[in-house]
Amino acid sequence: MAQARVRARASRKEPRRKESLFGERFAVFAECLLTGVWIAVACLGVVTYPAAFAAGARHLRRRTTHEGGGRWEFVADFRTAVRGGWIVGLAGWAVAVAVWVDVLAVRAGLPGGPLVGAVGVFALIGAAVALLRAAAVWTPGAAWRALLADAGRRTVLDPAGTFLVVCGLAVVAVSAWFVPPLAVPVLGAVAAAAVAVEARYRHR
Repeated sequence: MAQARVRARASRKEPRRKESLFGERFAVFAECLLTGVWIAVACLGVVTYPAAFAAGARHLRRRTTHEGGGRWEFVADFRTAVRGGWIVGLAGWAVAVAVWVDVLAVRAGLPGGPLVGAVGVFALIGAAVALLRAAAVWTPGAAWRALLADAGRRTVLDPAGTFLVVCGLAVVAVSAWFVPPLAVPVLGAVAAAAVAVEARYRHR
């Protein structure tokens, strides 16, 4: 009789637990979208996108570990990350321009153009993944050069994680192609994907 009452109470509590779990996951998803908006605003500085993703990733790490934090903490992290991150952002644009020149060479039909263009595109994708993975583990006081060097090695040694980050970038590109405003909140999902990939790599 007593065991029946215990089972009845457990059955009544189970839906509440599942509902709470669903609510928590939905809250994390909503936080990712909001973080994407913050990242997009912080990227308006043209060369500030590495710092924007670093601040966004750190905010999501705090959120998933149930630590405090909000937009003001995001702003503080962004200001710290941008001190050295703007140089990384400038270098990233230089790489993008070099790849664009390669693409123009392909269109012009220059000898060896297709091969050079393909290598350039793959190099740009690899650099973008390494940048996101470096931003995902950024902390105040960390040197961007060291972060990028380590992230570059992880990009090569962890192809599965690299593939997941590339898929996230593809989602942003497709969203921007079909519904441009949708690409803004999706940036937060890319940052979350990079954070998840780095957590997965550490646990291996």
